[in-house]
Amino acid sequence: MTVLLWLSVVSLVGWLWLACCHGLFWRTDQRLPPRRPPVRWPEVAIVVPARDEAEVLPVSLPGLLAQKYPGRARVILVDDHSGDGTGALAQRLATTEGLPLSVAVPPALPPGWTGKLWALRHGVALAGPVEYLLLTDADIAHGPDSLAELVAAAESNRLDLVSQMARLRVATGWERLIVPAFVYFFAQLYPFRWSNRPGARTAAAAGGCSLVRREALERAGGVAAIRGAVIDDVSLARAVKSTGGRIWLGLADQVDSVRPYPRLAQLWRMVSRSAYAQLRHSPPLLLGTVLGLGLVYLVPPASALAGLFAGRPAVALAGGAAWALMAGTFLPMLRYYRQPARAALLLPFTAFLYLLMTVDSAVQHWRGRGAAWKGRTY
Repeated sequence: MTVLLWLSVVSLVGWLWLACCHGLFWRTDQRLPPRRPPVRWPEVAIVVPARDEAEVLPVSLPGLLAQKYPGRARVILVDDHSGDGTGALAQRLATTEGLPLSVAVPPALPPGWTGKLWALRHGVALAGPVEYLLLTDADIAHGPDSLAELVAAAESNRLDLVSQMARLRVATGWERLIVPAFVYFFAQLYPFRWSNRPGARTAAAAGGCSLVRREALERAGGVAAIRGAVIDDVSLARAVKSTGGRIWLGLADQVDSVRPYPRLAQLWRMVSRSAYAQLRHSPPLLLGTVLGLGLVYLVPPASALAGLFAGRPAVALAGGAAWALMAGTFLPMLRYYRQPARAALLLPFTAFLYLLMTVDSAVQHWRGRGAAWKGRTY
């Protein structure tokens, strides 16, 4: 029990540091910065890489085409050799009143490229000399003013990359358990405040919705500079920031993911396909992550319950305090996703699932399966 007491005290100290000194990662107040309409609205090309997206396009693409943007804008959907008629469906969804749409198919995927980034490169080339590029996924639904708000934020604050974390779907029990924690863990790994601070080493973006100044993208080496990245959004942010660009990342209010993940197996694949890549395929980092997750997320409830049933008040108090602090930092994210506060007590269980997903990601990599997505393995 003495060992458990020390572990619970260390975990409590860790949570005090995370809550107060880790970029206030748990807060959800990083929304689009103050902005005003620019004197001149720059030209924008919206590039949508799409592979087998016929299921979600009827929900997401109409919103993009109906953007209320005062300047010139058009949509380029790059059909990445889909087998479900994605390109033809996109053409049928186009309307005469909305933004112009063009559908293109890139050449065959060359070695060293991920499919999404190869499609993005093709779309960026087709966009021509526009001032901004909105890189957005095919499963992302935008509100009617989304593009105008992004551009106004970039112009008003002289930002080179403005990215919003789309609000993911939380319709099923598994989605409600896994999704809010997914964004919470991402913010813990890349505190938004630190990423948004010029000169700070932290850099992150959300690949589903990233508005980038074309000049900044070219200065960073273009899409080719990150061509093999599985976690392309973070790689893009690092490339732009490392070449002097100013970046911003926050939570979205009118950008939503419409892709359903109703079963645990689908959510598991979403996380595990890139978790080990996030650790740079390093066994020492994997070991440290497993131990860290155990100490920070699993020790508090274990020590609280063990101390309570064993009649060790010091152990129960330290573990309970760490558990309460953990749950308290999770509450803002639960409110953002309109979930009940009591769900915060389940965060240790969710963290345990993420621990297993991370280990599974490493196992799949060691078996040669790597980051598998839509019929491709990287």
